[in-house]
Amino acid sequence: MGHLRRWVPLILILCILIPLGSPRSILTAEELALVPASFLDLARSPEVSEYMVRIRRRIHEYPELGFEEFETSKLIRTELDEMGIHYRYPLAVTGVVGYIGTGKPPFVALRADMDGLDMEERVEWEHKSKVPGRMHACGHDAHVAMLLGAAKMLQGRQDELQGTVVLVFQPAEEGAGGAKMMIEHGALENVSAIFGVHVAAMDPIGAVASRAGPIMAACGFFEAVITGKGGHAAIPQYAVDPIVAASSVIVSLQHLVSREADPLDSQVVTVAKFEGGEAFNVIPDSVTIGGTFRAFSKESFHQLRQRIEEDKLVRTDAMLQSLLPSQSTQ
Repeated sequence: MGHLRRWVPLILILCILIPLGSPRSILTAEELALVPASFLDLARSPEVSEYMVRIRRRIHEYPELGFEEFETSKLIRTELDEMGIHYRYPLAVTGVVGYIGTGKPPFVALRADMDGLDMEERVEWEHKSKVPGRMHACGHDAHVAMLLGAAKMLQGRQDELQGTVVLVFQPAEEGAGGAKMMIEHGALENVSAIFGVHVAAMDPIGAVASRAGPIMAACGFFEAVITGKGGHAAIPQYAVDPIVAASSVIVSLQHLVSREADPLDSQVVTVAKFEGGEAFNVIPDSVTIGGTFRAFSKESFHQLRQRIEEDKLVRTDAMLQSLLPSQSTQ
């Protein structure tokens, strides 16, 4: 992903340097035409490319979970201080928002998330996670490095900016609602446009992919506790099996997308958690299931949430105690 980290800040920067309705023009048409080549040269330089690689590796070694990114946030603030970039801190516990440019409109934001995941890194390499049970498996270490790289290049040419670049370092992207809290704390105040990117292992190195319309889905979560009556596996007629009931609920949930959703309106419902029972010959008293639902439009998202709540009406011999969807603005 090294080449991708060099290209993405470049593309974002070009979008910002092109005037966005500003009545005054700092760059002539001839000078503006040279911006892509000059920034590409800068992105390729060791000063920038090696800087981003170094930052990414440091963050990768010490991943932190949502709203716990204290050391990552400290690293970001240290780098911004060294660049002479003014910033606000804290927002949403560990969030940081920096500013480059005139301090006047238009305000254009660049956003990166900071948190890691609650999982073990199994790949053996020099910069493997040094925190047991924690890993930057989703690329947020690269996102922070990319945004700091963009900041480094922009700060060097801040006199050419026709407005203000807002650097948004967001905590808690992984389901904890960090984006919503950052907005509530004023991170996007006066912002008229925002750019966000995500590394993708399935795309060729050096490529940047996009498309018209939504490209990242809204995400919600649900959890259900299904209670029956425990008993011995050899005499199931005297028990009320919550595992069978939970299986019925899971199959019913899959029908929400395959039988009810428009095939051209991409949606997902996945049950990824199933917990119940401790012995191979004992029917448990209860089972817990949980999962995620995702959609590209507000209408589809809220429809999925409503239907998941209604799925409590599935006919079983066990009782569904709770089926509680929640939502994330990520």
